[in-house]
Amino acid sequence: MLKYSKQTRLLLAVDCIIFGFDGEVLKILLIKRGFQPEKGNWSLMGGFVQPDESLDQSANRILKQLTGLEGVYLEQLYTFGQPQRDPIERTVSVAYFALVDIHKYEAQISDDYQAEWFQLKRAPKLIFDQQEMVEQARKRIRYKAAMHPILFELLPTKFTIPQLQTLYESVFNTTIDKRNFSKRVLATGLLIKLADKDKAGSKRGAYYYQLNMQNYYAKFQAFMNFIPNPDSL
Repeated sequence: MLKYSKQTRLLLAVDCIIFGFDGEVLKILLIKRGFQPEKGNWSLMGGFVQPDESLDQSANRILKQLTGLEGVYLEQLYTFGQPQRDPIERTVSVAYFALVDIHKYEAQISDDYQAEWFQLKRAPKLIFDQQEMVEQARKRIRYKAAMHPILFELLPTKFTIPQLQTLYESVFNTTIDKRNFSKRVLATGLLIKLADKDKAGSKRGAYYYQLNMQNYYAKFQAFMNFIPNPDSL
């Protein structure tokens, strides 16, 4: 078999950063690592790319194998390749991030690797350079969420505007003016107002909305400008 001569072989891995929203706070899904080094410590969902797989196929396989999750929104984030990032062998890792509605995928979560949701602010220390991966993913989500409606991936089928605002405030770690936020979101044409209300928070209640899927896919890459000047937050 023909090979490139005098070249060092590297391992190629994939790590998946899974963000979820439970209606109140942004969370991250972690597992207990199943092999050395760092066996038993909290980790992102990661594994090695097989010879017959593309990167996307590997990410989806690893995500399903370690958590049971499938059919979620996955996006390639960044490649991490510092020579000493893995103490065993030279390993380059391609990070992906996923956005899920926690309640929607609860039944899929596997216990094989003790998968557990943590509040992003209270997440335990991660192995290797995975904390850097999480920070990169947070920055990417903030940037994209300010311009595109990607955070709708985290919402249930029907939701209220206060719930949507809570999600944006959780992602950007800030307080958003209620009136301006509502005005901006409704102006996008992405929402369909429903007849029923959520009265859990008050007697008056808040109307439920659902996503206008036709407009959502048409405007997914459009500049929505939900959050002005996101870099200042």
